[in-house]
Amino acid sequence: MEVLIVLLSLGAFFCLYRALKGPSISDRVISVDIMAIIFTCITGLMALRYDISFLMDLAIVIAILSFVGTLALAKYLEGRSLDD
Repeated sequence: MEVLIVLLSLGAFFCLYRALKGPSISDRVISVDIMAIIFTCITGLMALRYDISFLMDLAIVIAILSFVGTLALAKYLEGRSLDD
């Protein structure tokens, strides 16, 4: 389980690099979305490892906020308002 967390953390580091150096704004948005997915997975794995149910609730909240944030950024990149 610890190996998975280390590998996911390494993937998050690469996504952070892409978010900082990304050539376009869409690359940065995608890398931030992938980082949120990775953090959701890490939080879920830690909930299973340490048997803490609160962390699973936190993982669900991170996933929902990531989804809403990605939708909002996609609307912004298209130049449309949120109520279209």
